[in-house]
Amino acid sequence: MLAKLTSKNQLTLPKTVVEQVRAEYYSVRTEGQSIVLTPVKLGGLEAVQEKLAALGIVERDVKSAVTWARKQKRSTKSKS
Repeated sequence: MLAKLTSKNQLTLPKTVVEQVRAEYYSVRTEGQSIVLTPVKLGGLEAVQEKLAALGIVERDVKSAVTWARKQKRSTKSKS
C-alpha cells in the first residue's frame, strides 16, 4: 500500500490500515529511513502526572517554570 505525502506534509493513511488500528493519535518517530507510527491513547491528567514523574519533574519545578514564563511575558510586553 502507498501513502502520498502532500505539499503540506500531510499523509493520508490507507483505509484498511486505519480500520485495523483504530486510533486517533499516533506517536511518531524515525528508525533510519523509516517513519514509525505507534497508536496512543490520551489519558488525561493521569497520563500527564505519570509523564512528569518519569521525567523527574516535581511541583516545585512547575511553579518555577510558570514564574519564569510570566516574567518573560511581562518583559516582552514592556519592550513593545
